Amino acid sequence: MAKKAMIEREKKRERLVAKYAEKRAALKEIANDESRPMEERFKARLKLAKLPRNSSATRLHNRCQLTGRPHAYYRKLKVSRIMLRELGSNGQIPGLVKSSW
Repeated sequence: MAKKAMIEREKKRERLVAKYAEKRAALKEIANDESRPMEERFKARLKLAKLPRNSSATRLHNRCQLTGRPHAYYRKLKVSRIMLRELGSNGQIPGLVKSSW
């Protein structure tokens, strides 16, 4: 089980990303538009830099929905390898069969 503070921090980042997504996209559009004047593009870059760091989508980290584990995460199921094995053994994931030899 991950620390509760880490899980809460990740939730806070998700909220910030959602809150600033439109503003960030608009500023990026202006900053990357070659047809606009250099001064306007530079001002957009400065405004983009003033936004909170945690509002950037690249700072998000995938975590297991059940335990909060950040490593060995299966995107399709949104769980870690440990929980995948446990749920599979209990027969709670349809189509997953635990192999044994």
